[in-house]
Amino acid sequence: MQGLIKDYIVKYLGGSGAEVPLEALDDSAVIDGIVLKSDSHTVKPLFFPGGDIGRLSITGTVNDIAVMGAEPLALASGFIIEEGFALDDLELVLKSMSEACKEAGVYVITGDTKVMEKGALDGLVINTSGIGKRSPELDRNIEEIRRYRDFSPKWLLDSNLSPGDKIIVSGTMGDHGIAVLSSREGYGFETDIRSDVAPLNMLVKDLLHVGGIVKMKDPTRGGLANTLNEWSEKSRVGILVSEESIPVKRGVQVACEMLGMDPLEIGNEGKLVMAAIPQKAEEILKELRLSELGKNAEIIGEASGEFSEVVLQTAVGGKRIVLPPVGDPVPRIC
Repeated sequence: MQGLIKDYIVKYLGGSGAEVPLEALDDSAVIDGIVLKSDSHTVKPLFFPGGDIGRLSITGTVNDIAVMGAEPLALASGFIIEEGFALDDLELVLKSMSEACKEAGVYVITGDTKVMEKGALDGLVINTSGIGKRSPELDRNIEEIRRYRDFSPKWLLDSNLSPGDKIIVSGTMGDHGIAVLSSREGYGFETDIRSDVAPLNMLVKDLLHVGGIVKMKDPTRGGLANTLNEWSEKSRVGILVSEESIPVKRGVQVACEMLGMDPLEIGNEGKLVMAAIPQKAEEILKELRLSELGKNAEIIGEASGEFSEVVLQTAVGGKRIVLPPVGDPVPRIC
């Protein structure tokens, strides 16, 4: 996917000159101070433990706007519906979207609906786009960073990390991907594992008020491994993380072991990964743990100038390089 985007999509559609353009491949774009994001959702099945395609479509866009340091203002939603799709199921999806919008404090204000012939889809595809404005808390956050070091970026970008920055996760990794996979394939894990899908913009606002965050991301497709590799590549720093410090639920760990998967590569839809200046890391962790969404938060490592890769300190005392996922270990989870 990364090769496809870089070699084809950016090649032909890049070059806008926006403040944060397409070719930056960040969570959202920024143009004239407006943050813009678009997401398409093809999750299978449409309903899974802990959520459904409707809740997912709202939270995915809201979170990508929030982690740039912006407040979501409004959403647009496009529905591509297969002929014969049950209206009862559509109503359930729309109710979930409405509930997620209320949690995030944002509305869908425009959109489009199309119907395709039976057999063309697996029922329903949703595109959700959103716009946001710069959060006042982002400026406070940046001021706090500048108390301790020079910092010129105006937004929370993948390229912002420096050696010594602490890496923090807001909770357990891999919950969403394993919940969807288990529900789809009937492995039987669904009684123990539920998706973490949730809007994070209110939590992000509280964390920015504490200050000191140079970058944050919701580690969706490709999970923690992909997120850290993107940061390492764009910031030109190494990242060392401790396997023992990364929170993973026992059920997710067992499922991954049985299926030959790495929980670090499994997508999440209600978690944050943050890089923060070391002077503020413990305060940020404390704030996270006050929230239900961050009760399992941990500091898992730090950026380093001694090497250029993402390196995992394993539980048995060795080290291994964490590569970006070559393929999607769990397709169609978002």
